[in-house]
Amino acid sequence: MTDKKKASLTARIVTGMLAGIAVGVSLQFLMPDKSDFVIPLYFFELSLRSFLVDGIFEVIGQIFISSLKMLVVPLVFVSLICGTCSLKDTTKLGRIGGKAISLYLITTAIAISFAMFLALLISPGEGVNMASDTTFTSREAPSLAQVFIQMFPSNPFEAFAKGNMLQVIIFALLFGIAIALSGKAGERVASLFEDMSTVIMRLVTILMNLAPYGVFCLLASLFTDMSLKVFGNLIVYFLVVFFALILHATVTYSTILKVMTGLNPITFLKKMRDTVIFAFSTASSNATIPVTLETVTKKMGVKNSIASFTVPLGATINMDGTAIMQGVATVFIAQVFNVDLTFSQYLMVILTATLASIGTAGVPGVGLIMLAMVLDQVGLPVEGIGLIIGVDRLLDMTRTAVNVTGDSMVSIVVAKSENQFDEDIFYDENAGSKIENIDFQDLEKNQSGD
Repeated sequence: MTDKKKASLTARIVTGMLAGIAVGVSLQFLMPDKSDFVIPLYFFELSLRSFLVDGIFEVIGQIFISSLKMLVVPLVFVSLICGTCSLKDTTKLGRIGGKAISLYLITTAIAISFAMFLALLISPGEGVNMASDTTFTSREAPSLAQVFIQMFPSNPFEAFAKGNMLQVIIFALLFGIAIALSGKAGERVASLFEDMSTVIMRLVTILMNLAPYGVFCLLASLFTDMSLKVFGNLIVYFLVVFFALILHATVTYSTILKVMTGLNPITFLKKMRDTVIFAFSTASSNATIPVTLETVTKKMGVKNSIASFTVPLGATINMDGTAIMQGVATVFIAQVFNVDLTFSQYLMVILTATLASIGTAGVPGVGLIMLAMVLDQVGLPVEGIGLIIGVDRLLDMTRTAVNVTGDSMVSIVVAKSENQFDEDIFYDENAGSKIENIDFQDLEKNQSGD
């Protein structure tokens, strides 16, 4: 047995991410414009695109994403039930929900307001004479009333199968409250769910240890086909959105955290590294829920009774990153098509995007669908979305990282206000480090939980 020190999970994921980008860029030079590169061998010809990009990278990357998504519904359902049934005072649940939803909507409104101000200041679309030969077909966005109606499942099993997170959350809350009010029978059921929660979190840890390989394949595939020409044409738009995202994540969230809790924002941002990398790689708030939940509870000290509610709720309704993209994109498209928006129309964009975030699913690319609704509200051509499709994937990854940072910040603020927060864990640099690594060669040691 060797005592060789293993690289930290963060270091391994960062290595996988950088290696994936490097391999993807290299392959793009070999296969520009989505062409192919064929290597002649003795008995056959090897196609790099079919074998490597569309084969190995695509398969491993999608298996990694599917594995994370596989955990989302059971993790959210079990964790919410555990958290809810542990609240002896059911009125406390309403108080926690009110605080979380208010903070999520406030940060979203701040995000899109700041983004539009920045876009108007820099004017990324001014002087751009670019006709789009691409179109974007949008799905009809549901009305606000329909969003609230659809929050309540008529068939909870259908909600599980479709991954409808709002419906899963509502059913889990009601089920957890019922357990809390069921006396001895409820206690027995609650004990079962506590054991299930422990097992599921161990499964999360196993998948996290396989993440560097999944991240490598995802990014290698993405950067192989990213159009550098389109990226160059939209560099100003890209930089404005990117700068607004980074500023919101570091300044807005840090200020709210410091003012409302007195905690050190630098410590918070450092402990977000793993979660941010996961979010960036997957571009999905929902797929990142297991990692976000583990980070805020094990590394930051938020009690599970709070985190199991605020984290999945945030992944569903907290879309600050998407709101920033919508704000900048609206201004950009208006400038490209020489449309002057009035002050009331800008206010309409802010209101629409903020409310739309409630019903936005935390999956890759959904921001473009909601942007279509925002553009339609102010009379801008939806076809303008075709202009930004080329660079949206990379921005989608960045704004997902911002979204999960907001989920974690709100979880801490709510937990602190409810005295469900362990400050010692928050300031412990090694908190959560024991769960990051699993020695697959010594399963008996792992079974002890130490």
